[in-house]
Amino acid sequence: MTVIEKLAALRKLMQEHGLSAYIVPGTDPHASEYMAAHWTETTWLSGFTGEAGTMVVTLKEAKLFTDSRYYLQAGIELKDSTIELMRASDIDCPSINDWLISTLEQGAVVGVNPEMWSVNEFAGMGREFAEAGMGLKSVDLIRPLWTEDRPSIPLTPLYEYEVRFAGESVADKVSRIRKAMAQKKADAMVISALDEIAWLLNIRGYDVEYNPVVISYVVLEKEQVTLFVLPEKVDAAAAAYLKREGICVKDYEAVFAHIAGLKGTVMYDGAKVNEALYEAIPEDCRKVNVQSPVLKDKSHKNAIELEGERKAMLQDSVALTRFFKWLEEEAFRTPQTEWTLMEKLHEYRLMGENFVEESFGTIAGYKGNGAIVHYAATADNCAEVKPEGMLLLDSGGQYLDGTTDITRTVWLGGEMPQQAKLDYTYVLKGHLALGHIQWPRGTRGNQLDALAKQAMWQAGITFGHGTGHGVGHFLGCHEGPQNVRTDMNPTVLEAGQICSDEPGIYRTGEWGIRIENLVAVEPAPRMEACTTEDEFLRWETLTLCYYDTTLIEMSIMTPQEIEWINRYHQKVYELTAPLLTAEEAAWLKNKCKAI
Repeated sequence: MTVIEKLAALRKLMQEHGLSAYIVPGTDPHASEYMAAHWTETTWLSGFTGEAGTMVVTLKEAKLFTDSRYYLQAGIELKDSTIELMRASDIDCPSINDWLISTLEQGAVVGVNPEMWSVNEFAGMGREFAEAGMGLKSVDLIRPLWTEDRPSIPLTPLYEYEVRFAGESVADKVSRIRKAMAQKKADAMVISALDEIAWLLNIRGYDVEYNPVVISYVVLEKEQVTLFVLPEKVDAAAAAYLKREGICVKDYEAVFAHIAGLKGTVMYDGAKVNEALYEAIPEDCRKVNVQSPVLKDKSHKNAIELEGERKAMLQDSVALTRFFKWLEEEAFRTPQTEWTLMEKLHEYRLMGENFVEESFGTIAGYKGNGAIVHYAATADNCAEVKPEGMLLLDSGGQYLDGTTDITRTVWLGGEMPQQAKLDYTYVLKGHLALGHIQWPRGTRGNQLDALAKQAMWQAGITFGHGTGHGVGHFLGCHEGPQNVRTDMNPTVLEAGQICSDEPGIYRTGEWGIRIENLVAVEPAPRMEACTTEDEFLRWETLTLCYYDTTLIEMSIMTPQEIEWINRYHQKVYELTAPLLTAEEAAWLKNKCKAI
């Protein structure tokens, strides 16, 4: 079917169900950041292939809501589709709910697939519509339409994530989560977030790009752990492992019937568990909506996980050193594009021990493209890169040892504008200020956020993205609950958590500058001058890669900042050089020389 034919077929089904509108979000039943092709319903319906977009269809109109990253792409892909682009990043663009309330009459009913909305999202939407005299109905209208060429849920077998990497047994993790359930007097807990399931059961898979997770659900009860997964994904090795760990296995779709048979008190995380699962819980069950204890537990990396992260960072350091040496000495003997640079970096990472895949799509933004925060070059749509101007490179790897995420901005050649040096130095000063602070226990990430912005604020500059996100261990590159950003987040920073430290400055059409390290929270040594009994925390810098010192405006650097850089560069060289050839080590030594 064409897009126009799909919209007509959807509207026919809407009328049969008494709906005035239908919403198709760009998500999956597990609230995933990245999802399997099976659930790319927005793309199937609209033809829009961007990673973030929500379709809203009424009996007369069709709208695609997406953010500024995809305006140009959406404008091209929606041409002649009758679908209007809604520019969600623009100040005057209404929210989806506001647009529907202003468009539809009282008594109108909006339909959504409850598997694609979290309990909290569904409840909030329902309240808004009810206040406007409208209704909300749970119904899946895409499944009966998308019957041809729909990708299946991936069938690649899951595998055991060995304790030598995970650092803790399934039994110990399950025991701790059951204690958290007991505090809420819960008899069962429903878990749908794929990274939480992977962490809890020490399993990994190949189901979602950049994320080594397994499409599944888990119901944890007092005496039983049940994994709901497609049978094809459990081969002999996986079956033996799950049996050994005492994990019961049922079919993926059997989760609804299992939940319908629960008794007593059922616990769930309404920000993650989808509405369809919630609706399956018997009415006579007591329902407890709390943040998943798995989410917080997973964020505290144990000693083996932290040591694994250090090993992964060292492998990354070797790959990045080789890449930047190639970029400086050899790359421009032949024509290069953003895409060929991405391919070359992947080539070097492939050489690393225990490397599995990238942790997200590499961002290689040359000159003005670097100012697009979530820029994504493709083989068919990328800029030619020349030995001049600025290059922003944001990349990461998934290693069995851990997950990496690093951004470096480098000058490729030519006359360097003074503003470029100032911008880079403001970013570097903020990056260093955040990375070297210590704070008392009980501090939240948003209380530290201004440290990364203070230098640029004094110059009248700021940035709109978060300063730091949590990072998983051979799991999602973005994880919670901790972060460092302006928005209020009640989660306090605690030992074992990993965050990014990545301030930036972006000048449209000129350049983007971002500097990013991963840092882990650790106890700080007690200082002699301390006047309280409060325990202090600080960051351990995990990432190992030099800064481009040619971009530093030394006149605005403090002696302490210079000392920090020199000490860091010494560490980068001492740890990385033994894994390099003599020529590579000599090149890195020059990059890490004292300033």
